[in-house]
Amino acid sequence: MSSTTLASTAYGRLRREIIAVEIPPGARLHTRQLCARYDMGLSPIREALSRLSSEGLVRQSDQRGFVVTPLTAGDLDALTRTRIWLNEIGLRESIAHGDDAWEEQVIVSFHRLFRIPRFIDDARNQAWDAAHQVFHAALVAACRSPWLTGYCEQLFDAFERYRNLSAFTAAARPGHIDEHRAIMEATVERNADQACQLIRNHYELSATLVRKQLSLGTPS
Repeated sequence: MSSTTLASTAYGRLRREIIAVEIPPGARLHTRQLCARYDMGLSPIREALSRLSSEGLVRQSDQRGFVVTPLTAGDLDALTRTRIWLNEIGLRESIAHGDDAWEEQVIVSFHRLFRIPRFIDDARNQAWDAAHQVFHAALVAACRSPWLTGYCEQLFDAFERYRNLSAFTAAARPGHIDEHRAIMEATVERNADQACQLIRNHYELSATLVRKQLSLGTPS
């Protein structure tokens, strides 16, 4: 296996474990321990950590090496505002330029989300998580900017760390399907102002619920 492939494998595994909070926020990432864990050399592990650092999931300091980026009220606030800004731009552009195939993609992704239970015995359903990400990606897919869609996906994953750590139960957000349905309907009706207001409300409520679950308080 080439060094590039090994680095990609290490990056993918570390990224999944960080987002799933299997490696907790603030944890030190010892390169040699990771080498033993993934049965790899130092070079692919360091490259993987460098990539994760560029995404904001890992931080590097001269004194401590690499650590998983902590989750804080201030970071949650900044993340939520940035998600709203970029997703509003992407959604408006998609509504303005999306064709019938894009519209169908939005509808189909919602119906797939609707059919999958979000929780199974109060445990997060990974199939729902995947469908949820596909739905939100579909909303901005016609914005004509791979840069913007890439950033939106990165911000989605960054927020998933908060969601995973907060350990939602089925009772935490009983109206989530109605929220997604309203966003879908406003989008396919090409009502950009309403769709953007709904996505803004959706992300703000998500942040409020996470903050409440984690007792993060209000950002300073």
